[in-house]
Amino acid sequence: MTHSPFIGAHVSIRGGYGQAARSARESGATCFQYFPKNPRSLKPKPVDYRDAASCAEYCRAQGMASIAHTPYPTNLAAAPGDREVMTVSLRNDLEIAEACGSVGIVVHFGHFAGMEPLQGYQNIIQCLNEVLADWKGQTRLLLENMAGNHGQEGMTPEELVKVRELCRYPEKIGFCFDTCHAFAAGIWNPERTEELIVRGERLGYWANLAAVHLNDSRFPYGSRRDRHAGIGSGYIGEQALSELVRMEPLADKVIVMETEKGPDGTHRAEIAAVKTWFIGGG
Repeated sequence: MTHSPFIGAHVSIRGGYGQAARSARESGATCFQYFPKNPRSLKPKPVDYRDAASCAEYCRAQGMASIAHTPYPTNLAAAPGDREVMTVSLRNDLEIAEACGSVGIVVHFGHFAGMEPLQGYQNIIQCLNEVLADWKGQTRLLLENMAGNHGQEGMTPEELVKVRELCRYPEKIGFCFDTCHAFAAGIWNPERTEELIVRGERLGYWANLAAVHLNDSRFPYGSRRDRHAGIGSGYIGEQALSELVRMEPLADKVIVMETEKGPDGTHRAEIAAVKTWFIGGG
C-alpha cells in the first residue's frame, strides 16, 4: 500500500492561520482543515495576507498540506436571488485558501430544499460558473458527497462527476470524499469496498479526488444520518476505514478527520493511530 504523508484533522483558526498550521503539526498531523472565516456566516472576511503567508510558508517548510471548508450556510443550489451572497462568500474563501497555500476549499454539494431537482442542479452549475469565471488561483473548489439527510441530491459519485462536467471550468473543480456520508448514503458498503473503487474509476471520480474526510458513523449503513463518530467507534469500524483509505486512489490524498477531540483537546491519538495503518498495515 502507498504511504500517505497527509494525515490530520480539523483545527481552529482562533490564533490565526499560521498558528493553526503549527497547532496541527504539534498534534502529529501532516495536514489539516480549517474554516477560512466564521463558520456560521457568509460575510466576507478581509484577507490577512501576512498571517496567510505565515501559514503557507510553514506548510512548505514542514511538507504539510491544508484544505479549507466553506461556512455552514453555504448552499450552491440557492435560488438566483441569493446567489450573489454565495458567490461573493465563495470567492472570499478561495482567496483566503489560496493565500494560505491550500489545496482546495471543501463545499457541500448543495441542498434543494423542495425545489425541482432540475432547477437545483442548474442553480449549482450556475453558481460554480460565476464563482470560477475569472478565478486564476491554484486552489480548487472541492465538491463533497452528501449523506442524504437533506434529500437525495449529492449522494452519488455520478451526480458529482456530471455536475463537474457540465460546468464551464471543470479543471477548477475537484472532489472531497466523506467516508461517513458515503456509508450513510448507502454508496459505500464496507463489505464490498472494491465495488466502490471500480465505480469511481469508471466514472473518473477518483482521478479528480483531492481530499478525504475520514469519519466513522454513529448510525448504520444506509441510514442517511450525518453523524460522525470517532475512528473505530462507529458502525463502519477501523478495519473497513483502514482498508478504504489505503486503496490507491485515496492513499496519497489529504486525509482529514472531523471527529471530536481527544481528552487532551487535540486529535493526537487518532492521528497516531491512522498513521500506523500506512506503516504497518492496519
